[in-house]
Amino acid sequence: MKYAIIGDEDAVMGFGLVGVMGRVATNAEEARQAFESLRKDQDIGIVLITERLADMIRPLVDSYLVSASFPLIVEVSDRHGPVPGREGIKEMVNTAIGIKL
Repeated sequence: MKYAIIGDEDAVMGFGLVGVMGRVATNAEEARQAFESLRKDQDIGIVLITERLADMIRPLVDSYLVSASFPLIVEVSDRHGPVPGREGIKEMVNTAIGIKL
């Protein structure tokens, strides 16, 4: 199972340093094309996408999240940090398991 990331140049380069393949996207159309391409690749088990790009194609990301199980879609912060007002990973885990860590 392979990982892939959709993000800006910095995110793709950073994840590339640890062996994660990536697709650079700078607008909604590039993000949509990258998302569609990676989710159809049978070798990809996890697709990381930066939060800001995911927001650009939110209806597509959300519709996929409720209709399919693989690949797993994980939103990550980009070089600008987390999107203000968005729940952090610690809070998401607490909510998911019902225990405050």
